[in-house]
Amino acid sequence: MQGTLSEQEVIRREKLAELHKLGIDPYPAPLYHITHTAKEIKSKYNGENGDDFKEVSIAGRIMSVRDMGKANFAVIQDSTDKLQLYIRRDDICPDEDKTMYNTVWKKLLDIGDIIGVKGYIFTTKTGETSLRVEEFTLLSKSLRPLPIVKVDEQGNVHDAVTDLEFKYRQRYADLIVNPDVRETFKKITKMKNAIRKFLNDRGALEVDTPVLQSIPGGAAARPFTTHHNALDMPLYLRIANELYLKRLIVGGFDWVYEFSRNFRNEGMDRTHNPEFTVLEFYTAYKDYYWMMDITEQLLQETAIATNADSKVNVNGVEINFQAPYKRISIYEAIEEHTGVDVSTMDEDQLREVCKKFNVEIDKTMGRGKLIDELFGEMCEHHYVQPTFITDYPIEMSPLTKKHRSKDGLVERFELIVNGKEIANAYSELNDPIDQKERFEDQLQLMERGDNEAMYIDHDFLRALEYGMPPTSGIGFGIDRLAMLLTGHSSIQDVLLFPQMRPEKSTKTETKESEE
Repeated sequence: MQGTLSEQEVIRREKLAELHKLGIDPYPAPLYHITHTAKEIKSKYNGENGDDFKEVSIAGRIMSVRDMGKANFAVIQDSTDKLQLYIRRDDICPDEDKTMYNTVWKKLLDIGDIIGVKGYIFTTKTGETSLRVEEFTLLSKSLRPLPIVKVDEQGNVHDAVTDLEFKYRQRYADLIVNPDVRETFKKITKMKNAIRKFLNDRGALEVDTPVLQSIPGGAAARPFTTHHNALDMPLYLRIANELYLKRLIVGGFDWVYEFSRNFRNEGMDRTHNPEFTVLEFYTAYKDYYWMMDITEQLLQETAIATNADSKVNVNGVEINFQAPYKRISIYEAIEEHTGVDVSTMDEDQLREVCKKFNVEIDKTMGRGKLIDELFGEMCEHHYVQPTFITDYPIEMSPLTKKHRSKDGLVERFELIVNGKEIANAYSELNDPIDQKERFEDQLQLMERGDNEAMYIDHDFLRALEYGMPPTSGIGFGIDRLAMLLTGHSSIQDVLLFPQMRPEKSTKTETKESEE
């Protein structure tokens, strides 16, 4: 939020005016020719190949300056790394006019300004690879000071910006002053690329499905609602893309996938954000046993591609994505951690068990929701290493095929890692009559007040009536997987712009580093 300008911001605007008076455009045309990056220079220059670095042009943000009178050392940061500059007055002002050094460089530039520099690479007496500047150009004047972050000669960061309100709300500034944050998001891109490669190499087809939907189907969740003016009809932001992807299986595609941006109008915490990314894929002529095998392969290969190791460390806990993973039914898991066999219990009996273990429930919950709450409270947190929880009650899974050999159950699994669900998969229900009856059961729950019960999607039922082959499908929580593979415990740390409460009107001022 804008408020009264700080002293530093006032000074920077005065400098902006001085630059204009000197005829210097502080925001020139965007084209600036760059020959090298900081990382490339530091990794390839060895002191003996100086001829390859005689004409270097690089651009970046000023991060620190050391004033030594007629010469300065400075550090600029581009998207790859930091690089030290050596700026000598007579190098950049060889003629009588010393304005560019004495006035522009020493008085009108600030930490945070973006400049382009040209010169040659050399090694200082202390062994630091540096660029001796022969020309510099102001590319963008920074009007707001950066927070103070100090880095010692060994590269250790001191006074790192850790204020979460600042980090999440002003991610752009967080990325500038905390290089490790940039590395997190580069790693997430690497993770997504590895997943795409795994699926593409096996013949899967990436597709796009609607974000605005007339029926919020495919999951048990509370949707965001909106209104389409031209059609004069309500629409919903996508809570899942499942039903559309299965329509494509009906249409003749054998394996489709989508990185889907989904929206759920529910609570926010360290593992939930109102908008999030899910990978879903559906494969014809496969079942949930096959899906467990392919999931193990996918996650093992993705972990290695992201971190060069199947093992990751999350808050001191080592998690290994090396296949195979443990498999246990949900009833067995509940009995293991409560000592109670709930497999044959009705709704009233389940309510008594929940009360016994102080599991919070309400009158809107049916049998499936009660079992889900009991497992979530009493069992889920115990499964740190990747574990498949299998064979769910039919009441919990309205889109899942009935188990081929176990009455009252469906062919479904959830993958739990570090105490949280990472993936949810089924042998998909392809019987349109059975599916209609399941939807109608959900409608009854909705009438009881369950605001997460599924709507009836009549067009999806019509698609199933054309015939959908036996199919297995899965949905991965990409943000939660990113948390694991980057070692973070909060979903906000793996979202570039997490949802925040409205910003307070008071303005937090930051001090500029003079380093």
